[in-house]
Amino acid sequence: MDFSHAPVVQLSQVRLSYPSPEGEIEVLKGIDLSVAPGEITAVTGPSGSGKSSLIAVIGGLEPLSGGAAHVLGTDMSEIDERGRTLLRRQDIGIVFQAYHLVPSLTAQQNAALPLTLAGRTDAQNAGAEMLKRVGLGHRLTHRPSALSGGEQQRVAVARAFVAAPRLVLADEPTGNLDQRTGSVVIDTMFDLARSSGSALLLVTHDPGLAARCDRTLVIEDGRVVS
Repeated sequence: MDFSHAPVVQLSQVRLSYPSPEGEIEVLKGIDLSVAPGEITAVTGPSGSGKSSLIAVIGGLEPLSGGAAHVLGTDMSEIDERGRTLLRRQDIGIVFQAYHLVPSLTAQQNAALPLTLAGRTDAQNAGAEMLKRVGLGHRLTHRPSALSGGEQQRVAVARAFVAAPRLVLADEPTGNLDQRTGSVVIDTMFDLARSSGSALLLVTHDPGLAARCDRTLVIEDGRVVS
């Protein structure tokens, strides 16, 4: 695979701190990371090591406290919350452990949501097409409450990829699923990432899953250790 183009993610000494009554709690303590276009990278490490915080900074869900973060050519310290929202809507897909579907919307409407928010007239057609690609063409009109956990996560995966993002972030996407169901979700994500050329940054505790990725980043106590 050709990773020679400009990185989709370039972090240099990124820090993230939260205030607390006892003083600042430093979660990320100087992270360096480069992710190439189309690369699938696993992020592993113990619970509480900063993996989810790293995803949050890259996705613009948390403003960094120090260092430099360039995501898809954008300096994350130079854009406001609205700018980060637009960047996610246009170019970054995110899959969470807890699905985060809108309960009142159908599977098709949930999958189409990024395009709907962007004002795309073809949003619903694209949502339906993406659901077919993840094996849920027969579930278009079902709301999340009528779907199994695995089906809900596949809707979330469809939503993450529907806008053809250059970067997809997945935070423990199989954490709430049994092994067989989780395997289907991961296979779906890998197929979509490979076929679309999206870079995929995947937080996981599963060594077998990490071994399938192009590269594994190990984080401990807010630092990259390997």
